[in-house]
Amino acid sequence: MISAILLAAGQSKRMNGHNKLIKEIQGIPLIKHSIKNILSSSIDELIIVLGHQKEIIEKIIDKDKKIKVVFNKNFKDGMASSIKLGLNSLSEKTDFFFVCLGDMPMINSDIYNLMIECKNRKEIIVPTYDGKQGNPVLFAKSLKDKIMTIEGDNGAKKILEQNKNRIFNIEIKNQSILKDFNTLESFDFL
Repeated sequence: MISAILLAAGQSKRMNGHNKLIKEIQGIPLIKHSIKNILSSSIDELIIVLGHQKEIIEKIIDKDKKIKVVFNKNFKDGMASSIKLGLNSLSEKTDFFFVCLGDMPMINSDIYNLMIECKNRKEIIVPTYDGKQGNPVLFAKSLKDKIMTIEGDNGAKKILEQNKNRIFNIEIKNQSILKDFNTLESFDFL
């Protein structure tokens, strides 16, 4: 079983008071683009971790049998707390899981599916563009305990650094794996 954890608990601190996840791209809230692309892939389960302004974001999310929404009451502690909550919410049947960022709406289902196809090459599948590692990252369940040790707001970067020999890098011909929407300016090109 393939699961995805979508991190959507952050406070959008670089957005001058706006919540980036509800800001619209082509008339649709950013978070809905991210969710649609993940659900369009061959994942079996999507765990959405909410925190900041959870009531507003939860109303935007369409109901789907693959979606499980969880609330991180410790979202101010940083990304690690959301990742851990997502990990603790995984189905017992999960073999591999993505860690996805809610503010990366341009990653299409083809990228998710390509990564899933590579899942048996190594325990960590990382998309790269022009040699730079991007997101999402696909992990084997065997790494869950290691990831549970992360702290603060660094996500799983430390796990990648400590487990380079377990990584399969897959070159993606698409900059979307590097493109997050963290500032108002990042929405300007749309």
